Amino acid sequence: MDLQTTIYVVVGLSFALYIGIAIWARAGSTSEFYAAGGSVHPITNGMATAADWMSAASFISMAGLIANMGYGGGLFLMGWTGGYVLLAMLLAPYLRKFGKFTVPQFIGDRFYSKSASTVAVICLLTASTTYIIGQMTGVGVAFSRFLNVSSDTGIYVGQAIVFLYAVFGGMKGITYTQVAQYIVLILAYTIPAIFISLQFTGNPLPQLGLGSTLTGTDVSLLAKLDQVVTELGFGKYTTTTAGSTLNMFVYTMSLMIGTAGLPHVIMRFFTVPTVKDARSSAGWALVFIAILYTTAPAVAAMAKMNLHATVNTAVKTNGDLYAVESSIKNDDRPDWMKRWEKTGLLKWEDKNGDGRIQYYDDKTKSDAAKAKAEAAGWKGNELTVNADIIVLANPEIALLPNWVIALVAAGGLAAALSTAAGLLMAISSAVSHDLVKGVFKPDISEKGELMAGKIAMAVAIVISGYLGLNPPGFAAGTVALAFGIAASSLFPAIMMGIFSKKMNKEGAIAGMLAGLAITLFYVFAHKGIFFIKGTEFVDMIGGADSFFGIKPEAFGAVGALFNFIVAFAVDKVTKEPPEHIQHMVESVRIPRGSKAVDGAH
Repeated sequence: MDLQTTIYVVVGLSFALYIGIAIWARAGSTSEFYAAGGSVHPITNGMATAADWMSAASFISMAGLIANMGYGGGLFLMGWTGGYVLLAMLLAPYLRKFGKFTVPQFIGDRFYSKSASTVAVICLLTASTTYIIGQMTGVGVAFSRFLNVSSDTGIYVGQAIVFLYAVFGGMKGITYTQVAQYIVLILAYTIPAIFISLQFTGNPLPQLGLGSTLTGTDVSLLAKLDQVVTELGFGKYTTTTAGSTLNMFVYTMSLMIGTAGLPHVIMRFFTVPTVKDARSSAGWALVFIAILYTTAPAVAAMAKMNLHATVNTAVKTNGDLYAVESSIKNDDRPDWMKRWEKTGLLKWEDKNGDGRIQYYDDKTKSDAAKAKAEAAGWKGNELTVNADIIVLANPEIALLPNWVIALVAAGGLAAALSTAAGLLMAISSAVSHDLVKGVFKPDISEKGELMAGKIAMAVAIVISGYLGLNPPGFAAGTVALAFGIAASSLFPAIMMGIFSKKMNKEGAIAGMLAGLAITLFYVFAHKGIFFIKGTEFVDMIGGADSFFGIKPEAFGAVGALFNFIVAFAVDKVTKEPPEHIQHMVESVRIPRGSKAVDGAH
């Protein structure tokens, strides 16, 4: 069976499985639609949470960013994993004790205000919609390569698939679909990594292969990679930071607290029967997440080495990287490059007219690399590789069997679709449960509420798909923006709601609005108003990264600090919460048993 047919079969079977599960587990009540009836086993919920949380950014884009950034890319590992631990240990059990379906509902009841709930819905919709744009970008990348369609068409197909199993299945259908998607995506990620680790080091465990010596040599993989990239003008792979040290710290912090403020992940802890089960499922999810996250650095390093070895034959022979014969002829480039060129995500431009591909950093600060490139007649870097293709192309670069390549295609789509479904669930519940039922029409029937939720989902799919056609950046970069928005708006309100019984509604509302506003202002200055290209106003704020060199993707932590400052300042000059609210907060902080606290309903 040829490669394309194999891909069609594997991806088709995976889609049939997801839709079949959604039909089998379709929701029949609001409890099943929003929280799967609160009856999911902790291990099952842990696996579903892992799939929900490990999005296209984790599967498709993260290793590509680490491959490009080297050591600096580790901030994604530290930020997202650390944030999950923060969420699981610090927030989830208390929110589960509170006994509500959604984050806006918690904020509305805790701060005794429908206005607070409405502001939380606005923050949630902004963060979740931005997040889905990243997922749709990933879907477009995967479809464009593996189904031989344009990335635009890929987004449309992805929208239809998500609509089918998210709208009909609700949280119940999504939960069991995500279990299947986790199994697909983790096999798709680890199997190629095992193959490639064996090729490079003879060690089947990629985590150990990353630190091992290359087969037949006494040189370690990382030492060889450092030597290759520095000689070609790139930064040293094992030490390069992401901008300034301050930016790297703030970026990591933004991803951490953004993770802890993500509504679609928090919602997963309402699907288990008890608070004890919420803690247990959090632990299991961390185990399932760790399998991929400890594999990612090895995938990144080995993919980068394979890419350089493909376009520069001297990498394998230890020859002169700048020799004429070392650069591969364009006519001799492998089939995988030709396939990815069709997507527009890999491009070659013959700047010196020699018919060969030169891949190096033509903006290097290394005088030695500049001199060598000039002496060799190189006129600039000729190969552009989108970071989002590294993981998907990795098995092709390593010449692995067709079934492995097809499995990776299914895994990439599973990662993007599973998170998109979780985000749509958060959006749906925020609109139907918190806005329609909670604010505008409290007497709406259960059937009407379900219909409102499904309509909200459909509208969100259309909007996110449209924005996904023109994303503000790589999948992981776009997702980082969403984390920043959640970090600056929702995380402080949740933290203060649980741990500060004196925080009142005026402080919480002012904090959320201030954190969201300042973060969006900085992001839109760089990325365009609502990410529409051509509407950037970066000159108005003094140029790119003008705030102490902090990038827009990292600004969420600054927004969160601003949120806290404004909230406590307003709280000091306004009336403290009613006595019964303060007692309720004390009850929430003792997460024993599954019974909801007094006053929470």
